[in-house]
Amino acid sequence: METAFALEMVRVTEAAAIASARLMGRGDRHGADRAATEAMRRTMDELEMRGTIVIGEGERDEAPMLWIGEPVGVRGEEHAEIDIAVDPLEGTNLVAHGQANAITVLAASERGGLLHAPDTYLEKLCVGPGAAGHVDIRQSATENVRAIASSLRRDVRDITIVILERPRHEPLIEEVRATGARIKLISDGDLSAAISCAVSGTGVHGVMGTGGAPEGVLTAAALKCLGGEIQARFRFRNDDERARAEKMGTTSDESVVLTTNDLAPGDQLIFAASGVTSGDLLHGVRFFAGGARIHSLVMAYQTAEVRFVDAVQMFDRSRPPAVRL
Repeated sequence: METAFALEMVRVTEAAAIASARLMGRGDRHGADRAATEAMRRTMDELEMRGTIVIGEGERDEAPMLWIGEPVGVRGEEHAEIDIAVDPLEGTNLVAHGQANAITVLAASERGGLLHAPDTYLEKLCVGPGAAGHVDIRQSATENVRAIASSLRRDVRDITIVILERPRHEPLIEEVRATGARIKLISDGDLSAAISCAVSGTGVHGVMGTGGAPEGVLTAAALKCLGGEIQARFRFRNDDERARAEKMGTTSDESVVLTTNDLAPGDQLIFAASGVTSGDLLHGVRFFAGGARIHSLVMAYQTAEVRFVDAVQMFDRSRPPAVRL
């Protein structure tokens, strides 16, 4: 997949970002998610590809579109076969309440390049390029915090770890606090946080805790492109989830450590994300008379390209925008 195709993919996340951003602060998380999903699905069918959704909105009988196994794209015989993982709106509650760090996300690869993860939980440890290879999820949080600080040549007190604010994470939060590290608690959006830890200047140095497995695959695709690292272990909530993992061909052994390459083994990886509400990594959608401005990140692993894209979309050509910083 070429650079041009990566830029085509960012069109998909841009469309979803614009659609969901119109519902910012209106208290309608389901409406925002639906708007993003419909815009993403509609735009995908304009792309010259034979795409298949491998991580999406759920099973066919539960999701009206972007369901797992759904074919997308123009689908000509000459077009490439591509696996696609999507999160049409990461942070539905963030949009509903007008809070920071909501993004629209997708990853694409050659067939078989993304793990088919069941809808369950993963225990995750995410770090950027400087700490990659220096952490181990099998070690304690204390040891990993110290390893991150050492690899970055910082005092422990000068690094920031992001953790989802959930009751299940109370022991983890207390342990990280005891190390002296700074903690940023977030209500939603651990995917956005994980990407941030691999981008200089965001002030995020690691992400710890348990979150969604599908988001873990998207995180792996992003971190692989950025030179970061994710380590993860499944945390099943019941036997049905464990059986589903086995059916999908993934491990049901919670002791097995999944690496970045286990979650995103593809060589032709593309990752794209667009900001819906402004956050650490991306600006949110900004509307003006006749159009909108969208800030996105798009990456291609094989060509080692990382681009921040600042785009203007005009809705009304009779009212051209006054483009400014």
